[in-house]
This record gives sequence, structure tokens and C-alpha cells, in this order.
Amino acid sequence: MLVVLAVVAAVASMRFGNDAVFGIVGLFVVSWPFERFFRRHPVPIRRLALRTDLAYAASQPALQVVSLVVGIIIGVLSLAWIPGLLLRPFVTSLPLQAQVIGGFLLFDFLAYWTHRWAHTVPVFWRFHQVHHSTRHLDWVSGFRAHPLDGIFIAPIIVLFIAAGIDNRITGALAIIQFLVGLGAHLNVRFRLRPLWPVVMTPEFHHWHHELRPEAHSTNFSIFLPVWDIVFGSYRMPRNERPEHYGIPGPMPDGIVQQLIFPMRGLRADWRGWRQRRKQRRIDSAAAAA
Repeated sequence: MLVVLAVVAAVASMRFGNDAVFGIVGLFVVSWPFERFFRRHPVPIRRLALRTDLAYAASQPALQVVSLVVGIIIGVLSLAWIPGLLLRPFVTSLPLQAQVIGGFLLFDFLAYWTHRWAHTVPVFWRFHQVHHSTRHLDWVSGFRAHPLDGIFIAPIIVLFIAAGIDNRITGALAIIQFLVGLGAHLNVRFRLRPLWPVVMTPEFHHWHHELRPEAHSTNFSIFLPVWDIVFGSYRMPRNERPEHYGIPGPMPDGIVQQLIFPMRGLRADWRGWRQRRKQRRIDSAAAAA
């Protein structure tokens, strides 16, 4: 029933101009041959929790509306538009090529830290763990994400818009991030070693999803692994490969239960994080004195 409702919502959204479902079908057509002939893990097509991930895929139009609305609110409240407006005269004076290169590097750098905070800040992890809860990585697993997970990148988008960076660049970066993220989850056996320090590959991102604690908090980069190399979170063992995925804690089955799950105990986590941050500041001030 949930899958049917999600498909109905997606078709209705398409009727009003959203063609996300066509993108999903196109992605399957492109990805399936790779996972069929070059797959690494012997996972059947009808694997565990496939219906849940398909429900996420079919519900993308509705989930994206939620992300957009909440993201706009967070972006405005973050005040990221203030430094953007201050930078606007400088940014708009740059040629388009400089905006493309500078915008790409800045976006990737800020996205790296946003992703890293999603793992290290308990409140953010509550939502991001939904994405990591999948135990199989393939073409559709990348769709599993809580709509309140991606909104933490909203201040970056607001900064870009306020700074006057060409809207085509901002839109292209968002689309590329989405497509590259989906491709990074493919169940393929390619290692592509020469590309490891250059660009994110499935092998690179699979290590990020690895269940082992020493691998889980690594490889946060969205495009360029250079940020992981610089900030000490790069992990690409040459004699090992990621084998098991998921999270160490519980996660219910089904899209509805997973969307509700992060809300339980959210206030207590938020208070605990603020208290620990306050205590660290007190300890730092005492040590400085």
C-alpha cells in the first residue's frame, strides 16, 4: 500500500511538471547492466528491504518538497545570506569560468564538512543514519535518505545564491551531487585505483558505508577525496575491500517507520549536545586561564 501511494504521489507530481520518476527509470536502465555483469556482491535482484528503497525512490517528489520547505527555513535562519551579500560585488565581477571553478571547490569543501558533521553531531546523525541503515548497496539504495538529512546543506545553497553565483552553476552542482551519490552506491567490482585520490568512486564510498567502526567515520568527500586526505579521514586500504554495510544500532523496516524513527528522543539528544559543547567551552577557558 505504501509503494502504491508513493507511486500515485510521484505520478501526480509528474503531472505538474516534476519528471523525477523518469530519472529513476533512466538510472535503472543504465545501472542494471553494470550490476548484472560486473557485480561484486552476489545480491539477488529481489534483495532484503528492496521494497523500502523503491518506496523511497518513488516518494522522491514528495520528500523533496519537504526538504525544500524546511531547507529554505533553515537557510534563512542560518544567516548564511549575510556573508553571501557581502561577497556579491566580488563574485559577480568574476568571469563565468572563475565562478565555476571557485564555486565547485567551495561547494565541495563545505559539503565535506556538512557530511562530516552529519556523522559527528548526534542530532544530525539521527537523520543521516537512515541513509546508512541499508545493508546492501546498489543503484536504488542511494535513494534511502530522510528528507531532513539533506537540509543541513541548505546554508551553503543560500550562501551561493546570495553571493550571486550563476544559478546554472548552483543547479548543476546539486544535480551532479545527486547523480554522483547514486552512482557511488553501485554494486560493481571495479576498484579504479588510479582514481582513488582524484575523485569519489564506488569503492571509496563503499568504505564510508562499511559497518566496521574504524571505517564508518571516513571518506566524507562528495566529489574530491583531497578533503579527506587533508583532514585525516581518508581510508582506502589496498589489501582489503568493504564487505558489510549498515549501522550498529537498530533501524525499523519500512519507509514510514524509518521517517518517524529519528524523532524519538530528539530533544534529549539536542540538550545533551548543547550541554557537552558548553562544558567543552568551560574546560577550554579554564585551561587557557
